[in-house]
Amino acid sequence: MKLPVSTEWVLHCATTLAQLNPGATASTTQLAQYYDLPAPYLAKQLKALVKAGVLAATTGPRGGFRLARPATSITLLQIVEAVDGTSPPYECREIRQQGRGALPPEECHRTCILAAKMAEAHEAWRSSLAGVTLADILATLPPAAPSRTRLRLSGTT
Repeated sequence: MKLPVSTEWVLHCATTLAQLNPGATASTTQLAQYYDLPAPYLAKQLKALVKAGVLAATTGPRGGFRLARPATSITLLQIVEAVDGTSPPYECREIRQQGRGALPPEECHRTCILAAKMAEAHEAWRSSLAGVTLADILATLPPAAPSRTRLRLSGTT
């Protein structure tokens, strides 16, 4: 499965926002500069996270983005699905019933075994991501990472 590059962006940005002090925000410009990303495109991705209830946005001079919920209640799956959708990556088009090798319809009453295996793999992938929260990710960071992130991102410790 190949995901768009923007998936990496939002996973890192959400992890970065999770390292901020409670109530603190970071703007699109700050996050774009922090990761050297195109701000207009990043803004669209961050808005998708707001729409999904992963991030909250505020306006004004100190406006920006912050987590909408505690890091313990935001899963990697929620972040990925907010920007990439929930559709499975594999769609069986029943080519086993086409062409010179076509199977007769009576042999195709059951779901194609390949489609079933791909669906199992997709569900395992989703389950794995659903079992990891931003808090889990933060727990694996080096102890100095959050303060370094806050300092580099917003100039405060």
